Amino acid sequence: MTKPATAAVSRPRPLLAKVPEITALFWVVKVLSTGMGETFSDFLVGGSQPEIAVLGAGVLLVVSLIVQFRSPRYVAWIYWFAVVMVSIFGTMVADIVDFVIGIPLAVSTAGFAAALAGVFALWYRTEGTLSVHSITTRRREAFYWATVMVTFALGTVAGDLTATTLHLGYLPSILLFSIAIAVPAVAYRWAGLSAIAAFWASYVVTRPLGASATDWLASHRADGLGLGTGWVSLAVTIPMVAGITVLARRREKVAA
Repeated sequence: MTKPATAAVSRPRPLLAKVPEITALFWVVKVLSTGMGETFSDFLVGGSQPEIAVLGAGVLLVVSLIVQFRSPRYVAWIYWFAVVMVSIFGTMVADIVDFVIGIPLAVSTAGFAAALAGVFALWYRTEGTLSVHSITTRRREAFYWATVMVTFALGTVAGDLTATTLHLGYLPSILLFSIAIAVPAVAYRWAGLSAIAAFWASYVVTRPLGASATDWLASHRADGLGLGTGWVSLAVTIPMVAGITVLARRREKVAA
């Protein structure tokens, strides 16, 4: 009498890759998505009832994540739609913390930084790695998206902190974060920083870098160009969509 292969049956099947390959174009699209999310969030909130805008963005975020989790593999349009919705809703959450609840930006920045550290600690303690190349289970995918959401909120308040509370303005903030995003790459290349640490450090900085750039273009403040949130959102969306199209076609060639 043969023994049933219960272990083989009960073991969960690993997922196919659920995140994109980390290339130069990935970073370009990521920065564009953060900038678009910043200004489009302001456009929605300023052009409609804020409560409806936040609720609608929250619903679309949930839908986008459900579709992303249900997808058996990485699909460029599904993945980046989820990233954009995280960007838009993350901006709204950060603005609520600042302007509605009234928590000082320095405090909220420290709070979101602590939250990110907590997510990283729990992720590493549970899975033993923070590598994006290891997203092959539902639980790791959940940790990944939780991390993404916190990084967007952290980056939003950090960008506002430098531009307003620290009185640097938008243009100096762009320069500051441009330097900051280069530091992990330099440390990885010449100082022995691990690839995982370099990736997540750069990932966090993409948010305030993109948001500071689009805020500078859209804002009517003294140090802004005053182009308006609607036009800037559209201008950033066009190259972002073009970049995602290229990523999608590359993926199709690889899959073929």
